[in-house]
Amino acid sequence: MEDYMVRAIAAGEQIRAFAVTSANIAETARKAHNTSPIATAALGRTMSGALMMADMLKGDQDLLTIRIDGDGPLQGITVTADNHGNVKGFVGNPYVILPPNESGHLNVGGGVGKGTLTVIRDLDLKNTYSGQVELYSGEIAEDLTHYFAESEQIPSAVGLGVLMNRTNTVRCAGGYIIQLMPFASDEVIGALEENIRDAGYVTDMLDAGLTPEDMLRTVLKGFDVDITDRKPVRFHCNCERERVERALLLVGEKELTDMIEKGEPVELSCRFCGKKYRFLVPELESIRRELRSQKDGEA
Repeated sequence: MEDYMVRAIAAGEQIRAFAVTSANIAETARKAHNTSPIATAALGRTMSGALMMADMLKGDQDLLTIRIDGDGPLQGITVTADNHGNVKGFVGNPYVILPPNESGHLNVGGGVGKGTLTVIRDLDLKNTYSGQVELYSGEIAEDLTHYFAESEQIPSAVGLGVLMNRTNTVRCAGGYIIQLMPFASDEVIGALEENIRDAGYVTDMLDAGLTPEDMLRTVLKGFDVDITDRKPVRFHCNCERERVERALLLVGEKELTDMIEKGEPVELSCRFCGKKYRFLVPELESIRRELRSQKDGEA
């Protein structure tokens, strides 16, 4: 199935909803970072959530970043998405292996640990807004539900999942976000709560072949559901050699000189996609000259 996302309204616009299928995205990230099943699940869930949250952004250049800083062995998760369906991300330690949790599933919560969830919105490359909450469970979906309630005061239900094959490749991934508008009636709220309890796991729905539209119609059973948008989504990193060169300028002259004196090429990797950039000694010398030139111009 292709990766794509839908947006919908329901119950006479008392509900807005998003759903995504993202198996190819999660598998691309798994290959890029060589992640363990727990790391794949944690990163895949966060990327699905970020895609749907980024679809709430309005500006063409707006970006949304989810940063999870936990004390568990995953050593944090960072994901960035835009409202064009692009997402990228990484975990601090991609090789974590833990026993299953009490329900027999991948112990993502144990991998994340206790800490904070921060959502950062960069709007029009000018204004940055952020909200932060304590992690609720480390399972990502519950943490985002908690974030919406505490930081944005929006009653929401978030369902996220990643199911792995026995070969440790991604079998299916995706999720949904359901949000109540301020004028939602008690009848709508009660029916929605019952539907969410009955819907079951996201991975069960996806593994049964349900599309994002099907997931929304399942969770919003009994309501009129109007799909208002559909867009493809993908794992995409905008890293490039020029960006890495600028990063080398920031390390400082002393560090650049140390690299040059070793007389060997330097290889740097993008944290988001794993792409490697190799710089020969003459290129490092050129970057050092540019740094010195910048300093002379500031003097």
